[in-house]
Amino acid sequence: MPVIENELKHPPASVRTFGLSWPLLVGLLSFLGILFSNRVGAVLSDPDTYWHLAAGRWMLEHGAVPHTDPFSHSMPGTPWTAHEWLAEVVLVGLQQAGGWAALAIAAALVFAATLAYMMRFLLARMEPVHALLLTAFAASMLAGHLLARPHIFMWPLLAVWVGTLVDAGERGRGPPWLLLPIMTLWANLHGSFTLGLALGTALALDAVLRTAPGQRRAAAWRWSAFVGLSIAAVLITPFGWHGLWYPIQIMNMTVALDVIFEWLSPNFHKPQILELWLLLILGIACSGRLRLPWLRLLLVLGLVHLALKHQRHVDVLGLVTPFLIASPLALQWRATQGKGADVEILDRIFQALAAPARSAAIAASLVVAAAVVAMTLPSGRLVPRVQTAPEAALQAARRADATGPVLNSYNFGGYLIYNQVPVFMDGRADMYGDALLKRYLDAVTLHEPGGLTQLLDDYRIGWTLLEPGTPALALLDRMPGWKRVHADAVAVVHVREGGR
Repeated sequence: MPVIENELKHPPASVRTFGLSWPLLVGLLSFLGILFSNRVGAVLSDPDTYWHLAAGRWMLEHGAVPHTDPFSHSMPGTPWTAHEWLAEVVLVGLQQAGGWAALAIAAALVFAATLAYMMRFLLARMEPVHALLLTAFAASMLAGHLLARPHIFMWPLLAVWVGTLVDAGERGRGPPWLLLPIMTLWANLHGSFTLGLALGTALALDAVLRTAPGQRRAAAWRWSAFVGLSIAAVLITPFGWHGLWYPIQIMNMTVALDVIFEWLSPNFHKPQILELWLLLILGIACSGRLRLPWLRLLLVLGLVHLALKHQRHVDVLGLVTPFLIASPLALQWRATQGKGADVEILDRIFQALAAPARSAAIAASLVVAAAVVAMTLPSGRLVPRVQTAPEAALQAARRADATGPVLNSYNFGGYLIYNQVPVFMDGRADMYGDALLKRYLDAVTLHEPGGLTQLLDDYRIGWTLLEPGTPALALLDRMPGWKRVHADAVAVVHVREGGR
């Protein structure tokens, strides 16, 4: 059983830390780093953010969770499960209270809090420099998917869920029953709660296997009850058991998984933090410094598989694996390095900052963060980028009296929904399904002869809003009865002459 021995209650007497700690510094620097970085605009600029906000707004206006599609003209009234309904309400509530800046600040806070929790967990098990390295890799892998979307609310829940279960197993404690409400909250915030169930089941088995043989049967009953209650907890949603079907539905969508960017495999022709992470873990393992129990090894390999298959899972790999490898890595390191204390000043500072932060330091950090936010707000940086907000094109279409249904680029669907324009297609691929998605892609890429013309007629399209470079634009320019009325670096608009 791992020895958890690194938590310090007080720093070494010869080192003054002014009440600061590594978790506090990691959280503060992560928060400020996001607000000051060039990525802050990208945090707000995902196309799906707009339709999530529109869904939250619809729920606040109607006082209900939608069960059918209220936003498209291609599939109106189609059954639709708003798996992330609670997160959508939170997002639109933040925006209505504080504008786009509130969304950016909330995303940065969630990011920072998640890393601070991870750092505290790791410091209880390993040397501060190693904890910092793992946390830095986790931060880099999370940052690539740091967007104002429902999944960010899942990050701290996933961290606490895995961290608490790992800690309970390593300390030989029983199931942490107080975690069960986290699964109910998670199930209403984001559809990835099934990952939590899978990890929870595996870590429950890991805890049972760590129990002494004579006590294993009783432990198995307790942990089995915990897993069963976890499953019951995720059913407390407006959709009941249907939420459990969502991952299977997504994984069976072959067309969507082949064309939607975040579901593609990472492109290793470009620099990837995942590659550096893999090289680091491989190097540590080959050097004999990391030996994982077989169950944790299977979990890490499974997470690596998901990250290599779908780049949207890179953040999950970076977030979960530090909790799984921390104790085995620390034990193996101590076994090969010995336990002699290094008295160099840098090491003493690192160790001193592993102690919990003092109240005064926490208060001072909050003041600094608040001051930075106050200085950042007037700069106008905390707004979405224009690439996913074709405002000029939409206004041009209205000036041209565009009427009838629109054929829009996939990435413009969210913005149109946000502006109360019924769309042909948006980011809810699970609702549209592979068949319509394939027909749409074949039409706008001119893959099938006559496909665009047939689609325009079948859906009585009155105008189009497409991204520059879309092959369909060249055909629309030559097609009788269609007129280009607007073009800029963001979008191109064609209107059917004479309406529909």
